Amino acid sequence: MKTTLEDLKKRRSIRRYRADQISGEELDAVLEAGTYAPTGMGAQSPLIVAVQNKADRDAIEGLNDTVFGGHGCFYGAPTVVNVLADKTSSTPVDDGNMVIANLLNAAYAVGLGSCYIYRAKEVFESSGGRELLKKWGVDPDKYIGIGHVILGYAMEDPKPKPRKKGYIVKIL
Repeated sequence: MKTTLEDLKKRRSIRRYRADQISGEELDAVLEAGTYAPTGMGAQSPLIVAVQNKADRDAIEGLNDTVFGGHGCFYGAPTVVNVLADKTSSTPVDDGNMVIANLLNAAYAVGLGSCYIYRAKEVFESSGGRELLKKWGVDPDKYIGIGHVILGYAMEDPKPKPRKKGYIVKIL
C-alpha cells in the first residue's frame, strides 16, 4: 500500500519522450490496469484503443493539433492510448476518465512516462477521426472520445508543485 501511495504522489505528466517504442509487456500491463477502473453501475462502457502504428499515431496527433491549433501535442510519445465510451451509458465521461486515471498511474508504476491529452471528443467527431474509428472496427456512432493517454520513456523528471493551501476541507 505504501508503494501505491508514493506512486500516486510522484507521478507527473511527461512532455518529452525518447523515440523508442515501449515494450508489449509494458503496454499490456498498463492497458489491463485500465480495464479495472470503476465504472457507473459496473457497466464497463469505455473502449480502449492502443495505437503504436506510426501512421495512425501521427494521424491522431494531426487531428488533435488541428482542433487545438497547436503543433506536436503528443510530445514525441510513440504510443497513444485512446479512451472512448459508449454514448448510451449513463456516465460515459466519468467512466472514461476513471480508465484514464488508472492508465496514467499504471504507466508510472511500470516505469513509463504518460500524459493525459484532451480533445478526443472533437478529434473523433471530425470526419478524419470517424474514418480512423471505422478503420479500427469501432462504430463512430456508438462511441464518444474521452481522452488520449500518451505513453513512452520519459526524457524528463518533473518535480511536483507544492499543493495549494485549502485543498482539503475536513468536516469532522
